[in-house]
Amino acid sequence: MTSPESRHSILKILRALNQAKVRYLVVGGVAVILHGVDRTTRDLDVFPALDRANLLKAVGALTKLGFRPMLPVPAQTVADRETRDRWIRERNLKVFSFIDSEDPLHPVDLMVVERVPFERAWPRRVRRLLQGVRVPLMSIPDLVKMKRLAGRDRDLSDIRSLRKLPRGQEK
Repeated sequence: MTSPESRHSILKILRALNQAKVRYLVVGGVAVILHGVDRTTRDLDVFPALDRANLLKAVGALTKLGFRPMLPVPAQTVADRETRDRWIRERNLKVFSFIDSEDPLHPVDLMVVERVPFERAWPRRVRRLLQGVRVPLMSIPDLVKMKRLAGRDRDLSDIRSLRKLPRGQEK
């Protein structure tokens, strides 16, 4: 993860999403780390509720921080369900990535495919307080399911690591 002082610290991004009242879950490598697994990651994977209003709040928070879509389209386009569904169908889009030209090695990826339905995962989220920032994490069982469906080597390794955590890790 990036240090708390860096231009795009994860804490700064999460604080901005919280201030914008975005409903989201932290997933991916950062969630694995915050659940207690020792690993590294360069990006922040966020699974937002995929309704238009929520996505527009997420886009607004990220663009205020200087992020722009990696795709050559207006950022708000991700909030259009029809367009998003077409990209998923025709281009196999799974995440809508945001980068900052001043810090392109630390993207923020918005998950746009519901491998685990958001409305089911939301009540099972794990709440963490990290240096004064509320962090809603996807629960370990939901994270394992999501990673199993993705099936990449990194995801399978994360599943093995998450399963080794002591029971009751989610407090």
